[in-house]
Amino acid sequence: MLVENYDIVIIGAGLSGIGAAVHLGRDCPNKSLALFESRDNIGGTWDLFRYPGIRSDSDMLTLGYNFKPWMSEQTIADGSLIRRYIQDAADEYRINDKIQFGQRVTSAEWCSDKQCWILEITNQHSGECKTVSANFVMACTGYYNYQEGYEPEFTGKSDFNGQIVHPQHWPEDLDYSGKRVVIIGSGATAVTLAPAMAPTASKVTVLQRSPSYVMTRPKVDPQLKAWRERFSPKLYYRLARLKNIASQFMAYQFCRFFPERARNSIQGHVSESIGPDTDMKHFTPRYNPWDERVCAVTDGDLFNVVRDGQVVMETDHIDRFTQEGILLKSGKQLEADIIITATGLNVQMLGGISLTVDGKPFDYTKKMAYRDILIQDLPNMGFVFGYTNASWTLKADLVMAYIGRILNHMNKKSSKVVVPRNTGGDPGGEPFSDMQSGYIMRARDKMPKRGKKVPWRLYQNYPLDSLILKYTPVSDGKLEFIPENTSAFDVEGMEEVSV
Repeated sequence: MLVENYDIVIIGAGLSGIGAAVHLGRDCPNKSLALFESRDNIGGTWDLFRYPGIRSDSDMLTLGYNFKPWMSEQTIADGSLIRRYIQDAADEYRINDKIQFGQRVTSAEWCSDKQCWILEITNQHSGECKTVSANFVMACTGYYNYQEGYEPEFTGKSDFNGQIVHPQHWPEDLDYSGKRVVIIGSGATAVTLAPAMAPTASKVTVLQRSPSYVMTRPKVDPQLKAWRERFSPKLYYRLARLKNIASQFMAYQFCRFFPERARNSIQGHVSESIGPDTDMKHFTPRYNPWDERVCAVTDGDLFNVVRDGQVVMETDHIDRFTQEGILLKSGKQLEADIIITATGLNVQMLGGISLTVDGKPFDYTKKMAYRDILIQDLPNMGFVFGYTNASWTLKADLVMAYIGRILNHMNKKSSKVVVPRNTGGDPGGEPFSDMQSGYIMRARDKMPKRGKKVPWRLYQNYPLDSLILKYTPVSDGKLEFIPENTSAFDVEGMEEVSV
């Protein structure tokens, strides 16, 4: 029995979900809307991760919403400030009363006869289930599994006498004062943890299989202080945001077009920051800049603790865990009381929801993503997947503005259903993301595909994507609009892309 009915359901109340609720609340004010959040708090990623030093890897002038100025002097912000910012947005735009916490959407079935989604939702505390209907569903679930992080199988793991911690499940009572800590990993989490733990632990070792690119970013941008004092909040935010978008874009393009020069520049910066006594092999990746994300080092904190000997870098492969720590392939033993496996994420699209269309399972991994927003042959469901080469929310804002255009077009044309169709015969089959990061490479078979050209791909290029999503007509011949009370959805005719 249906107990709740909505025009729009948003899954997730993190950075993307709250932003989606604000955008759709403004663009489609006459539609009923609800958010379902499996956790008990607003914030998503920024509520889940509580490890020492947790902060943004992107500047908040671009990671912040386009509708709410970020006014803190911290541009690379602590996690607690980001949580507060998301909560403030929910308060300001009256989103709180639309959120149902502790409610996990487990399955979604599209019914063509009723032209709606039937969602099965489980209460995370009582285990009770309920059924909700929605005409349109927006998945703002992020891109990784909140229940478990990625942790490789380590030989001898059970032999270790100390404590093993994954940053995604950081114990509130973890005491590492005076302890020997080994952090396994080379990405943003390891780069953040090491300098945060160094003053308290007796020794911190960062063990990486291969290095990542790291660059100093100021927590407080001194150039913006005068702007913040001189201009109104809205004007300041617009100018500062434009400045950071432009510098971010140009830096990325420079790295892609001139990889050797970019590599030399980054390596020169690192060498100068850590001094002559550190072996540069620990900071020399095998790949070009932005084949994987470049990690931010806030105010050079990692370089400072490495230079001062508080953090030791090791680049090697693990042979096995031992009672005392980790034995490396080189034969070296790393002694540890605590091992932190900052080994990455498990990618999970659409929150792991089971999808069915008219009684048949729907496998989105065999379909193409339409403008990285909708999925080929899947009616009335969108998703947010932000930029991997820039701030997540830049893309999220574009996505939600485009969804608002689609929904308003449907109202104008008395359409109840929108379905992306591959009418041009794009062969598809290309990876959803061209990033070479381990978590992306491991998950390529768990993500939708991209096509050869627009609209079955975007370009990870904010200026170009902005033009496409803001000014391209919604009626582009690829979106099929089905009138209300018309059962015209052909599940039998759905095509799969070649893989």
